[in-house]
Amino acid sequence: MGILLRLAASAAAVWVATLLIPGIRVTAETTLGTIGTFVAVAVIFGLCNAFIRPIVKMVGCGLYVFTLGLIALVVNGALFLLTSFIAGQLDIPFHVDDFWPAAILGALVVGLTSWALNWFIDD
Repeated sequence: MGILLRLAASAAAVWVATLLIPGIRVTAETTLGTIGTFVAVAVIFGLCNAFIRPIVKMVGCGLYVFTLGLIALVVNGALFLLTSFIAGQLDIPFHVDDFWPAAILGALVVGLTSWALNWFIDD
């Protein structure tokens, strides 16, 4: 049950990002399609974070130390842009226009909103 709540929180975070950041769009035609798009994008973003982020952190460990962790914003933006690319390949109507400011700010909004919503979900 907890994983479904966390998935819903991530989907809500993607929804908030589409509301706040002008370069992030969902072009589904129906309300159910829009909700399905948010859930699918949350799953794709979660999988990108689960599989690709550890590899990037290991390879770019020096950059993380050198920038005091600020490179994580760039990495999250790149993963968000990758999520948009994968969604496009799967014909999911989700698109992030460009890396700056849409992808970086979108990833920041998704991360902060997910963190805030997951704070209320019991482990």
